[in-house]
Amino acid sequence: MLRPCTEPEAATFTVIVEDQPVAVQADETVAGVLLRVFGSDYRTHTIGDQARAPYCLMGVCFECLAEVDGVPNRQGCLVPVSEGMRIARQRGPAKVA
Repeated sequence: MLRPCTEPEAATFTVIVEDQPVAVQADETVAGVLLRVFGSDYRTHTIGDQARAPYCLMGVCFECLAEVDGVPNRQGCLVPVSEGMRIARQRGPAKVA
């Protein structure tokens, strides 16, 4: 008889998403958290403020750009969350110092 596969639950902790605390699991990515919190209001394009959202979720399309810990243009699908991380949607052109 086969037993059902049970995986241990991932650890949970808090990140800050646009100045609001959000509980996340350790195995989530920045893109996953932003999709869960904002849905289709993920980010806007650098030209014309057109709505954009992640497409491939494997680092090829660059549609998942987000600001992570103050650094813009991070591919959210490739960035795992970490305790205390500050995440923001990228709106229009990234402001680069």
